[in-house]
Amino acid sequence: MIDPYIVLLLATVGIAALLPASGAAADVADGAATGGIGLLFFLYGARLSTGEALDGIRHWRLHLTVLAFTFAVFPLFGLAAYGLTPWLVTDELYDGLLFLCLVPSTVQSSIAFTSMARGNVAGAIAAGSFSSVLGVLLTPLLAAALIGGSGGFSADTLLAVAGQLLAPFALGQLLRRWIGAWVRRHKRALSFVDRGSILVVVYAAFSEGMNAGVWNEVSWPRLGALFGVEALLLVVMLLLTWLVARRLRFGREDRIVVVLAGSQKSLAAGLPMASVIFQDQAALAVLPLMLFHQLQLIVCAYLSRRWSRAPETPAAAGGADEGRADQERAVAAASPRTSRSAPA
Repeated sequence: MIDPYIVLLLATVGIAALLPASGAAADVADGAATGGIGLLFFLYGARLSTGEALDGIRHWRLHLTVLAFTFAVFPLFGLAAYGLTPWLVTDELYDGLLFLCLVPSTVQSSIAFTSMARGNVAGAIAAGSFSSVLGVLLTPLLAAALIGGSGGFSADTLLAVAGQLLAPFALGQLLRRWIGAWVRRHKRALSFVDRGSILVVVYAAFSEGMNAGVWNEVSWPRLGALFGVEALLLVVMLLLTWLVARRLRFGREDRIVVVLAGSQKSLAAGLPMASVIFQDQAALAVLPLMLFHQLQLIVCAYLSRRWSRAPETPAAAGGADEGRADQERAVAAASPRTSRSAPA
């Protein structure tokens, strides 16, 4: 299964490679990307329902487990991957690989796959929402601490993150009382704004990369090695999340949430963050995230379909944690979003 949006992303990369924006056009592209990032996070803030984010909050063990995998276990694996440089991946690709490990989990994809696999949808909504909200703050801070100067991160960059990401998000949350209903009514139309903003960010980032000649530093063997490393990372995270969830005695429905939310990374959140954090080096920095995103869609879609065909046993039905009423309400609320796997 290839997500059509990934095809659009790859096509945007191809256009940037053939027709990169330069001169005045580059200034326009950069301005559009900056505005798109601000609009993207403003809509995140306006769209995020406080009630939805807090739905199922009593499953604190579930949410802490997902957050631990997203912001602790993943970064540890990212740091361990430093041993692969420079003989397997270049320093620049490693920065992107480490950044991938710092990005928050998905929201829409994890909800869609959890629903398909007959898991705890309310738990997936809450876990994804918590991860996204915390990621706006934690991802830049972790990048400052772990990537440091190699990613072009400085105090000025941290201020830029606050201005371009946190401020629009907070403004969206403040105005949600008045515009939240309008945003929900036009969710389908605004989804094109989301995706279009990301495409503009990708085009601007890869145009800068082409103009700077960064792609001359990447060979096909290096890309193949990166793909293999990321495939291994995904497999290890899928196995580890499942084993830990079983060890913690989660029911089947909650185990599915831990696996699907704890092993995925958000392309929608990661791309604009990378453009702010890495600036001129954003083209190489987002490449590992784009590869990993497509991998996780394919593998998690397969797992979800397989789990959906598994018969429900009395033990599995009785082992799920409490919150089924919350789950039924969440399924009704999330059904428009789970009709297809989105790139978030």
